[in-house]
Amino acid sequence: MPPAVTARAHAALSLSLALALSLSGCTGDGGVPAPGSTGATANRATATPTPGSGTPATRSSGTSGPATSSAAPTPLRAPEVRSRIEGLQIPWSTVFLPDGTAVISERDSALLRSVRDGKVSTIGAVPGVVPGGEGGLLGLALSPGFASDRYLYAYFTAADDNRIARMRLEGSGGAGGADFRLGEPEVIFSGMSKASTHNGGRIRFGPDGFLYVGTGDSQRREQPQDRNALGGKILRLTKDGAPAPGNPFPNNPVYSLGHRNVQGLAWDSQGRLWASEFGPDVNDELNLIQPGGNYGWPEVTGAPHRDGFIDAKIVWPSTADSSPSGLEIVGSTAYLGALRGQRLWAVPLDGENAGNPVGYFTGQFGRIRNVSLAPNGDLWALSNNQNPDFALILRIPR
Repeated sequence: MPPAVTARAHAALSLSLALALSLSGCTGDGGVPAPGSTGATANRATATPTPGSGTPATRSSGTSGPATSSAAPTPLRAPEVRSRIEGLQIPWSTVFLPDGTAVISERDSALLRSVRDGKVSTIGAVPGVVPGGEGGLLGLALSPGFASDRYLYAYFTAADDNRIARMRLEGSGGAGGADFRLGEPEVIFSGMSKASTHNGGRIRFGPDGFLYVGTGDSQRREQPQDRNALGGKILRLTKDGAPAPGNPFPNNPVYSLGHRNVQGLAWDSQGRLWASEFGPDVNDELNLIQPGGNYGWPEVTGAPHRDGFIDAKIVWPSTADSSPSGLEIVGSTAYLGALRGQRLWAVPLDGENAGNPVGYFTGQFGRIRNVSLAPNGDLWALSNNQNPDFALILRIPR
């Protein structure tokens, strides 16, 4: 039985975006200024591109093939840069405490950092992290009951595997969040294979109260199609790390399979789960996730309409235009950070359908690792530029 989910509302009179960006990479085409733009560049995807042609994206219904219409997407207005925050090193994930303090993971240092009132402070290092390649301290999730249990969950690469631990985050933070205290980690789930690449790492509590986990195939191509392997999956767990009740396969943590390297998880206002995923050298994806659904890797990528596999809703034929990482949904728009594409993608959603993506800030701020909605309506986007890493505060006029 599919999990029961509840709608999540994103109401705000105005939306701000706070971006912490990183790693340099390929640029896409410059595009044209969007309506309401103040320095941002926007480029709208064209229809039916040739795979590998460099065209930004193509849209798929999941049943009838790439869209042939070049109709404009739901009108979107360009983000505006307001300010900049510095002092981060290879940031990977962000969660927000009830008072609005941002807690950010740094991949290679294994540090948890806090940002409050524009000031960056160090909370502490997560024990047991063994960084290397794309592995290290990765995704964070805040317990739905944080006000009482104080649990912060972290996905990280250890000596022999990828695992999830939870830690109590004590203290009020004080000025700049400097007086937080990090409790001893309790490993609640382990055994996800590690490699220099394809470690997955995104975790997030869904509206049903269960923990969703995006894993990579860790360069083991036999895993994504194996229901009993953890690699190349979206997992669904209880807060204690057990397979969640109602999962599609009995006593199994697997929620969906056939993934290559899941990097973003987000729910729309009707409780539907969407996920961003790296393709190989072609066909990056935005997927609408179905319980028990098979998304094809390594047999297929993109939207080839093969029986037994679910097509992506959005396909970027050239990974130079996207390499989509973190994902957030605000109202009827999905926002994706692009690594190689060095831009913020905005995708209008209409029920189970996705419209033409629009790219903002192409080549201006480097590789965007993650996007997260703050309690006050700001959207933070992290990147990994290393020279230096920084946060941009943006506003989207509404």
